[in-house]
Amino acid sequence: MKRRDFLAGLGGAAVLGPRGASGQQAAMPVIGVLCGTRFDQGELAAVRKGLAEMGYVEGNNVLIEYRSADGEYERLPTLAAELVDRPATVIIAIGGAVSAVTAKAATSTIPIVFSNGGDPVRLKLVSSLNRPGGNVTGVSFFVVTLGPKRLALLRELVPATVGFGYLANPANASVDAETADVRQAAQGLNLSIEVRSAANANELDVAFAGFAAQGVGGVIVGSDAYFLSQRSLLASLVLKYSLPAICDVREHTLAGGLMSYGTDRTDAYRQSGAYVGKILRGERPENLPVMQSTKFELVINVKTAKALRLSIPEKLIALADEVIE
Repeated sequence: MKRRDFLAGLGGAAVLGPRGASGQQAAMPVIGVLCGTRFDQGELAAVRKGLAEMGYVEGNNVLIEYRSADGEYERLPTLAAELVDRPATVIIAIGGAVSAVTAKAATSTIPIVFSNGGDPVRLKLVSSLNRPGGNVTGVSFFVVTLGPKRLALLRELVPATVGFGYLANPANASVDAETADVRQAAQGLNLSIEVRSAANANELDVAFAGFAAQGVGGVIVGSDAYFLSQRSLLASLVLKYSLPAICDVREHTLAGGLMSYGTDRTDAYRQSGAYVGKILRGERPENLPVMQSTKFELVINVKTAKALRLSIPEKLIALADEVIE
C-alpha cells in the first residue's frame, strides 16, 4: 500500500508525538497553513506559540507548509489541493472564513483547524460548537456578529447622523449574514445603510468616494481578513474622504484608523495552534469543541479623531479599553 493511501485511511492524520527520549522518530508530520490573505507574522508567531505549548517546534519535530492567496480568494481551491496532495497531516485555515470553507471542500478526511471571526455553524463548518462532528474544529472570535454593536458605537460618535455606509467584501463567506445583521440593526434605529463592495485597493477607494458622494456620516467596515491586510490604506481613506469609520479589530486602529470593536485575535491564533498540537497527539477534531473568544475591546485613536475634527464623547472614552493619543 502506498504511504499516501495509508494516510488517507487514517483520515489524513498520521499521529506522531513529539520527539521521545530515544531521539527516534518516524517521518515528521506536516502542518499545512492555508491563508486567504498575505501572511501576518504576528498571527503565525501566535500559532507557533500554541504548537510549542503542545511540544511541537517547526523544523524539530514538525514541518509546516505555507500557502497564501494574498487576498485573491479565487486561488484558495488550488492552494488547498496542494496541501491535500502533499499530504498535510493537519490543515490550519486562517486569513478569513473563506479559507476554512475552502479547506473543508477540499478534504473530508484530513483534520482542519480554523481561526476566524465567522460563525462556524452558520458557515456549515461544524454541526454545533460543542460537538463539531466531521473533520473540522477551531477557534471563532465571532467578530462578524458584532456589526450591530459597531453601528451603535459609531452613532454615539456622530449622533446627528441618520445615514451610514457599510463596506463589504463580496468574496467573504460571511458577507450576506453580516450585511443582513447590520441592515436589521439600522432599521431598528431608524437609520439608513448604504452598502458598497470592494475586493481590491482600487475598489476600496471607489467605495469610499461613493460613500462621501452619498453623504453618509460614517462607515462600518465589514469583518474581513483582506480589509485587515489593507488597514493602512483604509486608515488613509478615512482621512482622505473625512469619513469616520469603525473596524473590527485593534490592528486597524493601531494603523491609524479611528475606532475598532472586536476580540483578541492573537490569543485565538495561539489557541488554534494548541488545537493542532492536540490533534497531532491523537485527539480527533470531532471531539474538540469550537473555542470562542470572550473578551471584547473598544479601541479609539484620538489623534485620528482630531484630524477628522471630531470630539470623542466622554461616554465613549469611558467605555474604551484603550485610547491611542
